[in-house]
Amino acid sequence: MEAIPINDVKNHKLEENEIIKRILTGEKELYEILVKRNNQKLYRIVRSYLKDEAEIEDIMQDTYVKAFTKLYLFKLQSQFSTWLIRIGINESLARLKDKGRIYELNTSSDHLSNTILEIPDSRQLNPQEKMIRSEAKQLLENAIDSLDLKYRTVYVMKEVEEMSLKEIAIALDLTVANVKIRLHRSKDMLKEKLYQVVNDKQVFEFGFSRCDRITENVMKRI
Repeated sequence: MEAIPINDVKNHKLEENEIIKRILTGEKELYEILVKRNNQKLYRIVRSYLKDEAEIEDIMQDTYVKAFTKLYLFKLQSQFSTWLIRIGINESLARLKDKGRIYELNTSSDHLSNTILEIPDSRQLNPQEKMIRSEAKQLLENAIDSLDLKYRTVYVMKEVEEMSLKEIAIALDLTVANVKIRLHRSKDMLKEKLYQVVNDKQVFEFGFSRCDRITENVMKRI
């Protein structure tokens, strides 16, 4: 098959398996597509474990590089995002363990204030849009951050990223039944008034400029 230039590829909705097969045959520039498709999801999952933005970006880059080097082990009948998330979770847990913070799961609200929303981005909201969106988003994000890690991660995966119960079970190495229990408990821990904004898919948003930076750094390392 004749190689398609990367600039042209971006305008094509290539199937995931096709991209992976072509990467494995030498078209490593196509890995950029997988990185950009998964940046938002990976960010939100890693953000469930770590709060420091520099650490999160380090983990994301390490995850992508490790996934690239092990891509030949990936089973095409599975979803790449689920496999990638599993690597990201392992990297996050290893970082927590190295820093002796594996059980330090809750952080004061003062420390968390505005850490989720204020992500540098090339797109700027106007003041009115910021005012309308910020309060509801901050309430939801603070509530999610108040959950214990095992509940917070499941909640973000299911309610924010809309992953299936089976995908979550695979990523976290749990049974589907355990995932359901954790999800139910996480919802019980959140106040009823927050349920009105759980469909706001822009929480834990990973901005376009950061997406481009992560992608560029990963492509330089592979």
